[in-house]
Amino acid sequence: QVQLVESGGGLVQAGGSLTLSCVASGSIFRVSIMRWHRQVPGKQRELVATVTSGGNADYLNSVKGRFTISRDNAKNTVYLQMSSLKPEDTAVYECNADIYQSPLFYRSYWGQGTQVTVSS
Repeated sequence: QVQLVESGGGLVQAGGSLTLSCVASGSIFRVSIMRWHRQVPGKQRELVATVTSGGNADYLNSVKGRFTISRDNAKNTVYLQMSSLKPEDTAVYECNADIYQSPLFYRSYWGQGTQVTVSS
């Protein structure tokens, strides 16, 4: 009933930039917190950035100053602008959102992930 679909991943050279997008669709009353995570095989998933519906953002220390999370509430979309990319940023980036399908109850939904590869 609710889907999150990411786009924008790809291959980029170190120092380059990419912008990821994630659109939530389906039976949605409202979208609360939206997040970007990343996962490298064999390593623990990292919470990269979080943005509230009011636009308050928080970041993983290692991406502060390089990544910017933003959202368009009218489009139920969250973005992750990534610049000065490093090889260690290589991962599958996953969108996650707390979505209300009624006024009182929400659940957390995940996208399928998009690969970001940074070459040195």
